Amino acid sequence: MRPERIELVLGDITKQQVDAIVNAANATLLGGGGVDGAIHRAAGPKLLEECRKLGGCPTGEARITQGYKLPAKWIIHTVGPVWHGGGRAEDKLLAACYRNSLALAEQHGIKTIAFPCISTGAYGFPYEGAAKTAIEEIKKFLEGSTTIEKVVFVCFLKRDCECYARLLKKAA
Repeated sequence: MRPERIELVLGDITKQQVDAIVNAANATLLGGGGVDGAIHRAAGPKLLEECRKLGGCPTGEARITQGYKLPAKWIIHTVGPVWHGGGRAEDKLLAACYRNSLALAEQHGIKTIAFPCISTGAYGFPYEGAAKTAIEEIKKFLEGSTTIEKVVFVCFLKRDCECYARLLKKAA
C-alpha cells in the first residue's frame, strides 16, 4: 500500500473535495448532533427525504445516498457503536463500519473518500482506540485489490488529528 493513499486533515468533513464522505450517523439516519447534524445541514433537506426511504441502518452497517449540496457526490452513512466499556463487541462493530463503508464505496466506483472519527463524540468510544481501529481497517482494505485511490481522515478536533498523525506514523 502506498502511504500517499491515506491523508490526514484537521477540518470540516462537509467541505472535503472527495467523491464521498462518510457520515457517523445514528440508526434512524434522520440526522442528529455532531458530524451527522453538520452533514444533514450542509446537504440540505433532500438528504433527509432520501434517508427516510432507507428505513434506518443497524450498527456496523452502511448505506449510501446522494450528496446533494455537498462538494461530495455521495454520502455513506454508517452507525458506529456506543461505547459500553468494551465488553459488547464495540471494537468489532467499529471495524465493520470502516469495512462496510469501504466496500460500499468500491461497489459505487468511488475513488476518493473521507472519514470522520466514528463513535468518538456522543457515543463515547475512546478516541485512541477508535483511531487505531480506523487505521488498521483502512490499511487492510487498501492492501487488497481496490479501486479506491485515496482515503482522507478528517478530524474536527486537534487532539484527534494529533492522535491519528502519531498512529499513522507508527503504522507506516
